[in-house]
Amino acid sequence: MTEPGPATPPPHPQGPLTLRGLCAALIASGELRETDAERVLSGDLGSAPRSTGAGRRHPLERIAEAGLTRARDGHPLDLESLTQWLADWAGQPYLHIDPLRIDTPAIARVMSYAFAQRHGILATEIHPDHVVIASADPFKTDWESNLRQALRKDIRRVVANPEAIRRYTVEFYQLANSVSKANGQGSTQAGQNMEQLLDLGANENPDANDQHVVRIVDWLLQYAFDQRASDIHIEPRREVTRVRFRIDGVLHSVYEFPAQVGVAVTSRLKILGRLNVAEKRRPQDGRIKTRKPDNSEVELRLATLPTAFGEKMVMRIFDPDVLLKSYEQLGFGREDRERWQAITRQPHGIVLVTGPTGSGKTTTLYSTLRQIATPELNVCTIEDPIEMVEPAFNQMQVHPGIDLTFAAGVRALLRQDPDIIMIGEIRDLETAEMAVQAALTGHLVLSTLHTNDAPSAITRLMELGIAPYLIRSTVLGVMAQRLVRTLCPHCKQPAAADEQAWQALTRPWKAPAPERFQRPVGCLECRNTGYLGRAGVYEIMTLSSTLRSRITDTCDLDELRMDAYKEGMKSLRLSGAQKVAAGQTTVEEILRVTPGHQG
Repeated sequence: MTEPGPATPPPHPQGPLTLRGLCAALIASGELRETDAERVLSGDLGSAPRSTGAGRRHPLERIAEAGLTRARDGHPLDLESLTQWLADWAGQPYLHIDPLRIDTPAIARVMSYAFAQRHGILATEIHPDHVVIASADPFKTDWESNLRQALRKDIRRVVANPEAIRRYTVEFYQLANSVSKANGQGSTQAGQNMEQLLDLGANENPDANDQHVVRIVDWLLQYAFDQRASDIHIEPRREVTRVRFRIDGVLHSVYEFPAQVGVAVTSRLKILGRLNVAEKRRPQDGRIKTRKPDNSEVELRLATLPTAFGEKMVMRIFDPDVLLKSYEQLGFGREDRERWQAITRQPHGIVLVTGPTGSGKTTTLYSTLRQIATPELNVCTIEDPIEMVEPAFNQMQVHPGIDLTFAAGVRALLRQDPDIIMIGEIRDLETAEMAVQAALTGHLVLSTLHTNDAPSAITRLMELGIAPYLIRSTVLGVMAQRLVRTLCPHCKQPAAADEQAWQALTRPWKAPAPERFQRPVGCLECRNTGYLGRAGVYEIMTLSSTLRSRITDTCDLDELRMDAYKEGMKSLRLSGAQKVAAGQTTVEEILRVTPGHQG
């Protein structure tokens, strides 16, 4: 086997890159073995320069496709690492193109689509005095003077992945073209804008079925799936409509449409969700079933809200792969899983999941039902709305307009010979009473409450009007939960433990701090946030005989909580501390999402 040569790359070439020239430079810098280079060149000798424009693969892509490893250390020579090497060789900054950080409408105006494609370049940032241009051909300069003259700004070059440049050039310009065409065919007003009511009669909305609007909506949904978004927010403002995605619990700005294009996009989505397009004054709910790029099905729940500048729409994305998980995927440790399964495998009684909106209660309930549901059991749900259609369940949605409330729904379900009943939320005394009645008549009832921790669910039921003796007779257990961002496995690094932060997290248990913490760093995989994905932290309270004896008319919440701790319940913060000690998340993340009282 030929050893790599000296780690000194040859002089920079003049003009476009060639496959032969790149191989020679990689060999000289110790990245590529000569035998591997010969394998690559045997398929293409690189005798002629390769354009980075449309329809042609970049030489780096040809090398990456060979599946080689780096001569120096055996690491894979994938396209991203090869691009980073190219940036170092060229002496230009490396850029990973993050579409969420790019002002798509603005960069599409920097140069024409034909010019960008012909030269294999893409604008990524626009500043008052300069424009940042990404290229995968760092020594090709024939376009610079023309663009500098047209822009009357300086040009700062960066090196980016050729595949990403090609992909986003097509996507960004097609989107900008569709928005421009849709904008040109529509009105200049944004529907029910309270600041422009005098002008409403003189305008009409753009056509929601226009082909350009259809393309925009298709792009929006596919883009959200690609970015792992859990929610899409379409928010009208005075002159624009802002689009934001929630990713790992954090909102990111994505795009700003002209106001009337935002109206058309919202109307298109309302049509797909079978909502009343003409009704803009009242909130509406609907759902869409569509497919992700990998052809798997996904459901979206639509909710509209009339605001000062028009209709706001939020779409919650329910991916079956995300919504239905195993206990391990949800973040349950062994002890938590055993406690939760011991509660939910009882034949009858009430099991409650508590936490604020967005804490993962629905995912926990669906996943639990899937775990305990068998063909021999009749599982019925009453929800508002149905989060995701699951063939194994008999699901019903509340309709207050026809007096089909949670309580009325449970009353109807009890006549359907159910074994397990899931109530979306206990909001009032009537629903709570029906849940108790279902449990007393031999059914397992799962439901949710909005409380800060598990013991508070008991006092909440009493505040609703449920007698303590009924709570003692029916409630099996309560689980409070939160979702915390987990550290990116690709870039997290060990760091010295922060004793003060650890004590703040584990007070009053005073658990010994681990020797090392894991800290977020940031990389391409996690969009430089240091976090990738989320997991649950849980506080599980099983109603033992001791705890039941505490549930009286004079029940003291703090005493109930302390007794639960003595019987093995871990607080949300202590549960989070275990995840910190295991290197899954950070102290700061646990403190951010968990309540402050701890005994």
